[in-house]
Amino acid sequence: MSIPTLTPSLFHSAPALPTLILGPSLGTGSLALWGPAVPYLKDHFQLVAWDLPGHGESAPSTEGFSLGELASGVISMIDALRTDGVIAPDATLYYAGVSIGGATALQLANDFPGAFKALSIICSAAKIGTPEGWTERAELVAKAGTPAVLSGSAARWFAPGFIEANPVISTNLLHNLQDADRFAYAHACGALAGYDLTGSLASITDPLLAIAGAHDAVCPPSDAQFIADNAPNARAATIDTVAHLAPAEAPEATAALLVEFFGTNA
Repeated sequence: MSIPTLTPSLFHSAPALPTLILGPSLGTGSLALWGPAVPYLKDHFQLVAWDLPGHGESAPSTEGFSLGELASGVISMIDALRTDGVIAPDATLYYAGVSIGGATALQLANDFPGAFKALSIICSAAKIGTPEGWTERAELVAKAGTPAVLSGSAARWFAPGFIEANPVISTNLLHNLQDADRFAYAHACGALAGYDLTGSLASITDPLLAIAGAHDAVCPPSDAQFIADNAPNARAATIDTVAHLAPAEAPEATAALLVEFFGTNA
């Protein structure tokens, strides 16, 4: 197990604005996932996204990692961006992540309290699925590759009718999954198998916004409400038109929730 090296992408350079770090969903690259929301966020934040190992711009991982190590990788990435002058030393930092990127948000709030002014957990939960389910998926993908989970992911990711109405966005996201490194994907599954912060929420004091999709069968609205009910400085919101990839499915609505929430925690 080791801290993975994550590659950032600067989606919008605006050093005078607060920096919003954008986290990915398993199987997606950050550009395909967050790109549709950039026009609605760029007037408010400098935008820096990161990719999971073996996804998008990040090199594949060579060994497994935990969610704690993934969160440490995000902090190391931010430290490097500060050293390079991309993020000002005194810049206000916010974070928003989807699915495993949202789990990383909770892990960051737990392990590095105060590192971010506020964080948003999107289409995610304090525990996702079961260890057995993630172990089985890791073994399947390591053996057969990510195409083995393509049809199931398409069914889970999008609300009814989205693929037909938005063929470019949905195709780009599914191509991300098909192109992801099989072993790095399996490592991420292993991290989710060991992830459970349900018993730690009461001690997480950073401001949190848990955003759910009404059609999300992976992380339903009850998971977001659980975070809001158990973390002392958290609240929940639901977007009625989306399933599991809110920034791509409803970019304007997702951005509006983030802008309002982070604005109240300036």
